[in-house]
Amino acid sequence: MQAETTPQADARWPLVLTYMEELTGKQPDLNGILFLLGINALGQGLRSFAKEEKQDLMHLGICIVLAPHGHWHYTHKDGDGWPHYEPAKPMPMLALEEQEFYLQAAVADYLQAEGLI
Repeated sequence: MQAETTPQADARWPLVLTYMEELTGKQPDLNGILFLLGINALGQGLRSFAKEEKQDLMHLGICIVLAPHGHWHYTHKDGDGWPHYEPAKPMPMLALEEQEFYLQAAVADYLQAEGLI
């Protein structure tokens, strides 16, 4: 994926949705997928999460998929086992719909790199 071009819908997104539906029994939206990726990255399994933790997990999902594109840099795990990231380079200035396409492509890139789609 190149930030220099205007992002468009990624042809792999239906593969992402199919994979997630097979995995969870439901077809989550982008936010749900980011949340699930955050849970996976945390590595503490499924449990009840407080509202703030749910927001942190979505943020973690965003960091995980955007790190390979240079937007976030992993720094450490804290004492509770939560991975921490720092901003590395700003996201391209995009319209709301283009931001969603950019994230969808990053999710697809991540899942493809993991051999899941």
